[in-house]
Amino acid sequence: MSGGLAIVALITVPLVAALLAVVIARRGEWIALVSVLGVAAALCVLMPIVATDGPLDLAIGGWQAPLGITLRADGVALAFAGMTALVMTAVLVSARTMFGAATSPAETRGQWAFWPLALLLWGALNVAFLSRDLFNLYVALELITVAAVALVAIDGTREALAAALRYLTFALMGSMAYLLGAALLYAGHGTLDIGLLAARDIGASGAAGSRGASDLMAAGLMTAGLAVKTALFPFHAWLAPAHAGAPAPASAMLSALVPKASFVILLRLWFEALPELASPALLATLGGLGAAAVLYGSVLALRQNRLKLIIAYSTVAQIGYLFLVFPLAGGDSYAQPWAAGAWTGAIFQALSHGLAKAAMFLCAGVWIIAVGHDRLSGMRGLASATPMTMFAFATAGVALVALPPSGGFTAKYLMLTASFASGQPIWAVVLLLGGLLSAAYLYRPLAMAFARADDATFVPVARSLQVAPLLLALAAILLGLASQAPFGLVQQGLPAAAVEGLE
Repeated sequence: MSGGLAIVALITVPLVAALLAVVIARRGEWIALVSVLGVAAALCVLMPIVATDGPLDLAIGGWQAPLGITLRADGVALAFAGMTALVMTAVLVSARTMFGAATSPAETRGQWAFWPLALLLWGALNVAFLSRDLFNLYVALELITVAAVALVAIDGTREALAAALRYLTFALMGSMAYLLGAALLYAGHGTLDIGLLAARDIGASGAAGSRGASDLMAAGLMTAGLAVKTALFPFHAWLAPAHAGAPAPASAMLSALVPKASFVILLRLWFEALPELASPALLATLGGLGAAAVLYGSVLALRQNRLKLIIAYSTVAQIGYLFLVFPLAGGDSYAQPWAAGAWTGAIFQALSHGLAKAAMFLCAGVWIIAVGHDRLSGMRGLASATPMTMFAFATAGVALVALPPSGGFTAKYLMLTASFASGQPIWAVVLLLGGLLSAAYLYRPLAMAFARADDATFVPVARSLQVAPLLLALAAILLGLASQAPFGLVQQGLPAAAVEGLE
């Protein structure tokens, strides 16, 4: 398989599998599991090529931008595609116990709909990681939204439908803002290709005049739209109800993967397409919202009495860390040695969070089967009843709290170093305080699970269902233990603004 064919396979394999899962009755789970092999083969081809030779570009249909659409497999795209493949594999394996054909003699709505929706989401995520065209990225975001909203509502309960409607409302507002910004950018420059926009140094002349004002408005609208889709504070109101109301396999995908797509697009927008438009006010605003998300999400997580809500509000907090990359990589018009560390730290944080959070939601799914609900009051004695799942949850917690030797520790070490090196210790305070708060809200379910409950009875859960979250949690630790390979991969195609700092 050539590199170009492997890029195509990353997108087409999940999308074709989604179509097949729709038309071939009661075979969705097997089609999904076979698609895992196709994506894994494509990644095994692409990662050594990119790690050795650098980013690989593919012009769809042979048409170069601006007439055609370019796909680029760089280090960031493949890192996120690889993390997505690991999470999707674990989710698809775990979902067989809930949506597999063997769970009911007659095909239910969930058995029919889950597999094509999950595969559609997977394909759209890979488009978001690989595409270099801002309108094509909009299409990917819409596909992600359609699949994610449907997955939230798949149970058909009143709670799930209400959460899905709220999610859809926020997503539509974000989509309209992003699309309007893209239209303004296209009107001013005649292209939405990220590489061509970067070559024009938009904003380098001071962004004066009507075109400069239009560019600033376009960038602002697109940033606001992407912030809504990423669930950045204060646009986070849809996230917790959606993630907590969905089935555990869907929650794992929504929390670990969906916000990462819009965040990657934000990085592409500001570090590659429009770095010259970045201003100190913008960088401080994004960093401030990220800090507020860390603190607000953590406090809300401390107040919850349902496990899935604790994990969901933890996602609100963890997303905040990602936005600290903007002030940490910002600065003056000379090269900053800490900027690349801040960029890489944010990427490691996103990857570590994706693996650990998916593991936690899958653990919650196991305990819901064992207990019948996710209220903390019913978790006494779970540690002895499901030791493998408890170990997986605690291991994932190590990554979220950023304790060594996890990938979360590597991420926060890089970001803390950048904070002190750039003379911005306030962000270091946020990182350290966020870690303490993470330990506090994760301690509550762990303490309840280890508490004695002599009269507690639990439904037995197959060990095979507990393996998937354990492997994801161990992968989050391995990201820190064996960080050299992913670190080197992420450096391939590193934007100039990630090295020199945003202007």
